[in-house]
Amino acid sequence: MTRPVQPGPPAGLLRAILHLPVYLYRARLGVLLGHRFLLLVHRGRRSGRRYETVLEVVRYDPATGESVVVAGWGRRTAWLHNVEAGGALAVLTGRRHYAPAHRLLDADEAAAVVAEYERRNRFIAPVVRAVLSRLVGWRYHGTEDARRRLVAQLPLLAFRPRSQS
Repeated sequence: MTRPVQPGPPAGLLRAILHLPVYLYRARLGVLLGHRFLLLVHRGRRSGRRYETVLEVVRYDPATGESVVVAGWGRRTAWLHNVEAGGALAVLTGRRHYAPAHRLLDADEAAAVVAEYERRNRFIAPVVRAVLSRLVGWRYHGTEDARRRLVAQLPLLAFRPRSQS
C-alpha cells in the first residue's frame, strides 16, 4: 500500500493571506476572533527567533481556559516542533493572554474532539472534510475509522495557562 502524499505548508501568496490574522492580534483586535482562534507566540528551536502563528481552536473549555488546536501539516508543522522543544512563550485568545503549558492529546481524546468539532460545524461539514482531505492527502469521510486515521496523522495539542497545569 502506498502512503498518501501529504502536502507541505503553504508558500507565497497563500502563506501571506493565512498570516493576516496575526495583524489583528498585533493591533490588539484579536478579541474580535473570540476563542475561535488563538495566537501562539513561540521561539524557533534552532534559530531562536520569535514567531507568531494564528491557529483555529477546535475545542475551548471556558472552565479551564484550555484551547485545543490541530497541527495541520502533521509532524512537519514547524510550530509543533518549536513547542515540543520548549519554545511556547505565550497564547492570546479572546481577552486572555498567558504563558502556556501544553499537552499532546492521545488518540481517543483527539478523535472525540474531532467528532465534537464536526457535530458543532455540521452545516459546513463538506468544507471541513474537503480541507481535512487536502491536509492528509486522502479522502476524509468523517467515519470513526477515518477520524482515528486522521488524528494519527494530524496531532492535536491543548494549551492552557501554565498556572493551571
